[in-house]
Amino acid sequence: MTSEDDRPRTRADYERGLPDYHDPTAGWAGAAPTYSALTLRLWLAGVGIVLSIAVGVLWIVIADMIWPAVLLFALAAVLIVDLVWVAHRKRRGEPG
Repeated sequence: MTSEDDRPRTRADYERGLPDYHDPTAGWAGAAPTYSALTLRLWLAGVGIVLSIAVGVLWIVIADMIWPAVLLFALAAVLIVDLVWVAHRKRRGEPG
């Protein structure tokens, strides 16, 4: 016997939203469930990628220091992974 929570999610489930998915305290004291701000995360990751790469290149060109630039490039790589994952979730149909 399987419950409704065990079944695979459909595109319609994601379009409707998954209540309490991102907020374990949703529904306490009458609070409405929250949803993820995926579009905001998408924009922040994009801006972070551009700024990290630009400042890293400037750090190499102007200050001739490699290690701070390497750290910024590593941050840009993490942000690229986040951007791809958030885009996947939005393409899947999750609201936000």
